[in-house]
Amino acid sequence: MIERFRSLAFLTLLGTAGAATAAGLEPIQYNNPGLVVDLGVGLWAWPLPMDYDQDGDLDLLVSCPDVPFNGLYFFENPGGDPKAPVFKPPVRLGPARGNIQPSYVDGEVRLLMPAHELVDFRRDQTAKVKRVYPEVNVHDPKAKLRANQWKYADFNGDEKLDLIVGVEDWSEYGWDDTYDARGRWMRGPLHGMVYWLQNKGTNAKPDYAKPVKVEAGGRPIDTFGMPSPNLADFDGDGDLDLLCGEFVDGLTYFENNGTRQAPLYARGRRLVDGQGKPILMNLEMIVPVAIDWDKDGDVDLVVGDEDGRVALIEHSGKVVDGLPRFQPPTYFRQEAGDVKFGALVTPCSVDWDGDGDEDLVCGNSSGVIGLIENLDGGNPPRWAAPRLLEAAGAPIRIMAGPNGSIQGPCEAKWGYTTLSVADWDRDGQLDLVVNSIWGKVVWYRNAGTRSKPILEAARPIEVEWTGASVKPEWTWWEPEGKSLATQWRTTPVVVDWTRDGLLDLVMLDHEGFLALFERVEQGGVLKLLPPQRVFGIDSASEFDANHKPMNKTGGLLRLNAGKAGKSGRRKLCATDWDGDGQLDLLVNTRNVDVLRNAGTTDGQTKFVGLGQLDGRILAGHDTSPTVVDWNRDKVPDLLVGAEDGRFYYLKNPRTR
Repeated sequence: MIERFRSLAFLTLLGTAGAATAAGLEPIQYNNPGLVVDLGVGLWAWPLPMDYDQDGDLDLLVSCPDVPFNGLYFFENPGGDPKAPVFKPPVRLGPARGNIQPSYVDGEVRLLMPAHELVDFRRDQTAKVKRVYPEVNVHDPKAKLRANQWKYADFNGDEKLDLIVGVEDWSEYGWDDTYDARGRWMRGPLHGMVYWLQNKGTNAKPDYAKPVKVEAGGRPIDTFGMPSPNLADFDGDGDLDLLCGEFVDGLTYFENNGTRQAPLYARGRRLVDGQGKPILMNLEMIVPVAIDWDKDGDVDLVVGDEDGRVALIEHSGKVVDGLPRFQPPTYFRQEAGDVKFGALVTPCSVDWDGDGDEDLVCGNSSGVIGLIENLDGGNPPRWAAPRLLEAAGAPIRIMAGPNGSIQGPCEAKWGYTTLSVADWDRDGQLDLVVNSIWGKVVWYRNAGTRSKPILEAARPIEVEWTGASVKPEWTWWEPEGKSLATQWRTTPVVVDWTRDGLLDLVMLDHEGFLALFERVEQGGVLKLLPPQRVFGIDSASEFDANHKPMNKTGGLLRLNAGKAGKSGRRKLCATDWDGDGQLDLLVNTRNVDVLRNAGTTDGQTKFVGLGQLDGRILAGHDTSPTVVDWNRDKVPDLLVGAEDGRFYYLKNPRTR
């Protein structure tokens, strides 16, 4: 009866707090005047470079179509070095526009979306949108399109504005779980075509002809998705060349060997730097825009990246064998505002450097692991800029490569690291235990000191399997030895669940059930036992798992019954959230759900779903919770790593 009263009281408090502060989760700030960090929006950056405030220098407008940072943002260029300005923090102008692209026409910027133009955008962001073409899809009405990028350009030098359209077709690629036993992708590639819609009318009254595929080297252009076509005189010979991006990380140049009036494009060549090395962006879904950024007379590239950052790829002014040479990407910088680390950030709050305050050790979509140092231990803290952690002398980065993502080779540059920080080998130093896009759980041993960690190379987490190692049925590769292979992109929670002084592992098993991997000591050696499904869910629980199904029948706690690409993706942490002395679970949804520990009977711990902690939507994919105690009241507060790479804080409702 006392336990039930405590539960009802906490539920009432939770509901009251949520109702009173619908936007209670708010992003944390660097609180560090003078700090400069990478410029960034949320997941996916569509750059629109222009002199927005008309003060003579180029600013950045960036459209971010994802949650929670959806919007069209203005980054003011305050002047200074044109090649390396430090922008002001972003100001939201209005809603994001999907597939938006800039066209530079007679000294003005015009913004196009599929078959539409955004007009009067400087004056009114609720903006007028006018139709410029009757069809949104000029490629194939049955195709699966994602990128659909429209621009104005005088393609054939007749002083009439034509339409140029880049189209990304997923029809042949499919999406998911199509490897053979040797890790070869058995469906087709992504396709990226470029169309020319010739203006047969006038600029005042355009009349566009039927779309025609642009050819290069005698065949239609076909990039690996997301072509982002840019027509400009890159080699300085007076005609318009074509430069395209792709879904992954590279850029392709198509030289115009014809004339201004009759373009004839050569076979595509990869863009390279002054040393002949391919120019590659850090991540994927890149969006290049051609513009003379530094006003030195040649055409540079401003390129958006998947994690919300934007880079300058500067033209060197040189052309070698018909191929313009560019500098490697340099990411733009801004005055520090919100704390941010890439996209789909996965924080763990811990005193990493042994100075008595809580730092943030984080993974993200790019597969790196970073440290955001707490500089003063205050409430709120003052934060340093993120820096990458190294192992064996090199920055940690786990990537899928051609066959590490169950969703195929288009995800080659992603890693989706998610982690716990704990003394895994019981030597007094904090180590890292990490899962990723692969579903291979590894750990990085700390061979340094408490104040100066030094991480060794990754080694597998090993389980004392009674037979062969288990793995998800869709994993084409075989685990080696005793290594742990489980569902991808799900947190390995290191915690002494059994309260015997040894750190256990709690996480999804190969079939999506929450499982306990118990740690034991045998002959002085620490060993990890095979997973036990000892967690259940109350039949009356309501639990929105963001389209990730969970068993609600009062049986075992299955956090994800999805297959292949729909599997995993669960981020969680264990903490005594309600103060009753038992470990509860905070689990990702649109923000974070509480699974309250209702006690253990006959070896099974049962949870009751209390619902979301807040009404704010922080993810279309997923969030990642950790707990902090910045005010040192010994009550865990919530910090959520969100899809936009920012960190959202919420005080525990029982301390309000």
